[in-house]
Amino acid sequence: MSKPAAPLKGRAARLARLMPSTGPSTAARTPFVLLVVLLLGGGLITLLLLNSALNEGSFRLSELKRDTTELTDEQQALQRDVDSRSQPDALEKRARELGMVPGGSPAFLNPDGSVRGKPTEATAPPPSPSPTPSPSASPDPDAPAAGPSASGASAAASPSPSGSVPATTPDPAAAPAAENSPPPTSPGR
Repeated sequence: MSKPAAPLKGRAARLARLMPSTGPSTAARTPFVLLVVLLLGGGLITLLLLNSALNEGSFRLSELKRDTTELTDEQQALQRDVDSRSQPDALEKRARELGMVPGGSPAFLNPDGSVRGKPTEATAPPPSPSPTPSPSASPDPDAPAAGPSASGASAAASPSPSGSVPATTPDPAAAPAAENSPPPTSPGR
């Protein structure tokens, strides 16, 4: 190894004091550089994790929006179904299918217990007339008409008083009119 240099004198000594030496200064910088590198690396990792969490939330939000749209469409379809079944014509048809009849005149009770009005019993209206058979099948006007619900066997078993068998086919002009009628719609919906 080399000998240590002789102490400097005068102006050189003053300049040497102003200039830092190379040995001890690099050892003091190493922990600071490591700290800065660790802080920058930790910040980058934190930003990466935050960005991935935001992306995951964005995907979840779009999925929930799609589900909301589907459920809204289903709710609107169900509401249309309820509206179509709530129309007066549909309610009357369903009530008649269940055997209900229109009510009679109502009576009301007053707060003092007296009755106002005369109650009447609800009675079923007479059944609607069934389609008449074609004129060529049964010339007798007093012969019972076979409806579309009568089967061929039951119609053949019950001959009319004149001895002729009533027709078992329904009137083709009346049936398509009932089947092809459009469903009722409610205004404003």
